[in-house]
Amino acid sequence: MDGEMTTPIDGKIEQKGELALTSPAFEDGEMMPDSVGYANENENPPLHISGVPDGAEALVLAMDDPEAEPVVGHIWDHWMVFDINSETAEIPEAWTPDSAVEAYNDFVETGWGGPSPPEGDHAYYFKLFALDSKVGYPPAIRKARLGSVMATECEILAQTQLVGRYDAEQGTIF
Repeated sequence: MDGEMTTPIDGKIEQKGELALTSPAFEDGEMMPDSVGYANENENPPLHISGVPDGAEALVLAMDDPEAEPVVGHIWDHWMVFDINSETAEIPEAWTPDSAVEAYNDFVETGWGGPSPPEGDHAYYFKLFALDSKVGYPPAIRKARLGSVMATECEILAQTQLVGRYDAEQGTIF
């Protein structure tokens, strides 16, 4: 990312506050189920949210693959959902949000775009942010703009990440 402006949503993040993100489908740093893969069922894993701070008005959830950068030239964005109700405690498998907004991923689709590493085992970073206000943008937003809005128009009250791994042998689109 030489010379590129980064935003709070880029790459790995540091823990801030008591916000926590876990999954009953995999432990932090462990392999995710085959079903999450883009070439398989392409369904997001179930996620549990806790520790949302008082004063949070909305949550932002993103999943990306920093290890794709040497191959595609940037961190590959798989999923971005914003303006999630701050009282949300569970994201079900194969979630279709009715009150949150799903942004475009790097498959140029809205919604979940599951792992599809070109080769080997990649780490995928699920990042969760608690904001003091809603983002309030349409779904056509991409990660750079979403991150910029988070940095300039909102206050990030808390943030956390969960890492899941996925191997090319679990399913590929190539």
